[in-house]
Amino acid sequence: MIKIGMIIGERYEILERIGTGGMSDVYKAKDHKLNRFVAVKVLKQEFSENANFVSKFRIEAQAAAGLMHPNIVNVYDVGEENGIYYIVMELVEGITLKKYIEKKARLSVKEAVSIAIQVSMGIEAAHNNHIIHRDIKPQNIIISKEGKVKVTDFGIAKAATSNTITSNVMGSVHYTSPEQARGGYSDEKSDIYSLGVTLFEMLTGRVPFNGETTVAIAIKHIQEEMPSPRDYVSEIPVSVERIVFKCCQKSPDRRYQSMGELITDLKRSLMTPDEDFVKVVNPEEEGSTKTISDSEMARIKKQSHKRDAMEEAMHLRTEKEVKKNAQKTAQKSVKKKYVVEEEPEEEEEEEYEYEYEYEYENEDGEDEEGDDYEPKMERITTILAVIAAILIGCIVLFLVGKAVGVFDFGDQEETSEEEDGEEKEKVEMIQVVGKNVDDVKVALLNLGLTPEIEYQESTEQEQGIVIKASVDPGEMVEEGSNVVLTVSAGSEGVEVPDVVGMSEAEGVTSLEKLGFGVGKNEGYDEYIKAGDIITQSPKAGEKAPNGATVSITISLGPDKQMVRVPDLMGRDEEEAMAVLVEAGLQLGTVSEVNNENAALAGLVCYQSYSVGDSVEAGTKVDISISIGPAQATYKFTDTITAPTAEEDPAYRSGTLVTVTLMSDDGTQLLSTQSSSFPIQQQNISGIKSPTGYILYQYVNVTEATSIDNGDGTTTPVEGSSETKEIRRPVSFVAE
Repeated sequence: MIKIGMIIGERYEILERIGTGGMSDVYKAKDHKLNRFVAVKVLKQEFSENANFVSKFRIEAQAAAGLMHPNIVNVYDVGEENGIYYIVMELVEGITLKKYIEKKARLSVKEAVSIAIQVSMGIEAAHNNHIIHRDIKPQNIIISKEGKVKVTDFGIAKAATSNTITSNVMGSVHYTSPEQARGGYSDEKSDIYSLGVTLFEMLTGRVPFNGETTVAIAIKHIQEEMPSPRDYVSEIPVSVERIVFKCCQKSPDRRYQSMGELITDLKRSLMTPDEDFVKVVNPEEEGSTKTISDSEMARIKKQSHKRDAMEEAMHLRTEKEVKKNAQKTAQKSVKKKYVVEEEPEEEEEEEYEYEYEYEYENEDGEDEEGDDYEPKMERITTILAVIAAILIGCIVLFLVGKAVGVFDFGDQEETSEEEDGEEKEKVEMIQVVGKNVDDVKVALLNLGLTPEIEYQESTEQEQGIVIKASVDPGEMVEEGSNVVLTVSAGSEGVEVPDVVGMSEAEGVTSLEKLGFGVGKNEGYDEYIKAGDIITQSPKAGEKAPNGATVSITISLGPDKQMVRVPDLMGRDEEEAMAVLVEAGLQLGTVSEVNNENAALAGLVCYQSYSVGDSVEAGTKVDISISIGPAQATYKFTDTITAPTAEEDPAYRSGTLVTVTLMSDDGTQLLSTQSSSFPIQQQNISGIKSPTGYILYQYVNVTEATSIDNGDGTTTPVEGSSETKEIRRPVSFVAE
């Protein structure tokens, strides 16, 4: 049993419980060996008593301990002590993605995709190490105070899914893949399905399938079509919708085949959200009627003839064996079964089973067993052999061609992939030499190419005519490539001045004085201050015709994204952190202070940057949480006098009195006994209530006496005692 203050593993001191789940409790602990705070996840009793579960858990947790990635909650240690099984993990201060979604109702498309990319990168690292999570859900994704997204619970998930899943674990059924719901084999593509459901929830604020029982939800994952997130949030771009659909295909083969593919599409959706680039295999299209080409028809006929011949041979052999069985020959035989299995789509067809014996005699007259005949395997073997032969032929042809110089690619490695891994389309370069530069620029831009202009004095070509280009006509080049055009500046070109490093105003003035037009662009530069010119085209010293346009790029300063500080006042700490993360900022120091506004108790009452301030992305914003108004204090500096005649006419000086000074909040400030008043001046400070009272407790004693009856006799009167209690209100002085 875990208790606060105990030390496990001879190094981890349990400080406090910070969370609980279906299978484990999580504690904050201090690692005294490395002097750092960690999270210790302890298996609950019912799982600790399951030897099979514990064995799988330890194996998986040890494997997860080898993972180190910025988007994974790293596992440091795994251990057992007195029947307590635990894993020691990185302590991440933040909130789960589930709580983050609940606080914001739903996330913006950009934020949801950005979080999905970070989650995918963490899962991809695990998959590359042959570790499958099997329980991806918002509850297992943490957003730290710094805005970093981390996936947790690697190792514990596989151990859970390898055993009977109890009801308290089935909370994950909202995110489970169809193959997991069936209890079948699950792999990396199961994690992709669960991440797709998580992305759906981030975008819409709800899960795609819900029901009264876990079984009902699981059946929906297996049978029902995934609803479109755009049905709930219409502004979701088509690319993001298609990504969710592809992740959540019922068949694993129709999903993304790796996290790398998913990351590529997620990044592309950030750049071109409205482009329909996601290729989702449509099951209806797969089963639809397709046109067969003449070559395909000929191949089918050829294969059909082969099958007919095979079936006829099998039929003859079967008849022969049936006759032999009827004659009850005693010859040696071997039983074989040929089973024609039904196609999955043709449920109405029955399963046929043929059972027969066959034998034949060899040339020596000896009986031999017939070889197994498997036409399907033979076709596969034949196809593979043909493919292998083609590949070997291509390799030999390539090596021979390269040896004789046919395939001379040089040392330059040609690629046709963009930065995000997608293959760029290629376009054919057009003829541009001898044409007007303005017309050529329009034509190149229409092709998707970027023209760059260089001027050169020429007596042969008129001003503005293209002399040459860096790409030859007919050459295939990637879209977006730069094409350098050398343009005639005429016989009397004007030298372009050097304006790089000048302010925008100075550069424009210098160019316009010489008759040049000016085109302006903006860009970031770490060294040239904002407002100064970074580059120019044509370059300084080149000749350009009078009136030509010189393009200049104006610096925006360092490439640091600026964001606006949101309003955090009146929010609790978790909500404030969520708002900051969404804005691209970080939560800094959190302190507790007094605040006169009682309504702000427990909420943010101060932030280190004013609302609307423009700061760099990632800036830490400090906040203060109110602990309520400051407590006023009072003091008592006075003497305590004896009870007055108005308070008790029977009080006699010299009576022993117990004196107690109390504040109205129930705090006892003084307790003493005295028979001599006044009691010396008291100096009591730090009183939290403005009023109180002095309590006097004593006994009034009446001595025995006698009464004269007037006839010379007396009547004795016995003495008596009476307990008195007097309460005198007092007001304290504010400090």
